[in-house]
Amino acid sequence: MLTLKSASLRNRERMIKNQIGSTLLEVVIALALLGIIGGVFLSALTTTSSSRSVSSEHTAGRIIAASQMDNILNQPYSFTYDFLQVPPEYNGYTASVDIENLLDGDLQKITVTVRHHNKEVAQLESYKVVR
Repeated sequence: MLTLKSASLRNRERMIKNQIGSTLLEVVIALALLGIIGGVFLSALTTTSSSRSVSSEHTAGRIIAASQMDNILNQPYSFTYDFLQVPPEYNGYTASVDIENLLDGDLQKITVTVRHHNKEVAQLESYKVVR
């Protein structure tokens, strides 16, 4: 009877040793990897959001600059021009126009600069000639 009990006990010990389970070290490593992956994901999400905001800002600036430039180029040649107001849907944007007379006033270099909260987001240059 003793040999039967000791054989049964040895089988039980082997089963316990061969069982697959998670040790504390494995769990800690898995949590660390999960934390690293989560940090990388949140960083990528933040970068994407920031890039999208900057892209939207630059697109709005280019639209405003192009409309100002089209307005000036469609007016007759002059030393002063009527400027468009920035539409209210572009809150925080301002546009400035610089006109530089070249070749004794026969040529003008027109520069439209658009700012959003005092940060330059777009600049557009063109030339106008006396005809």
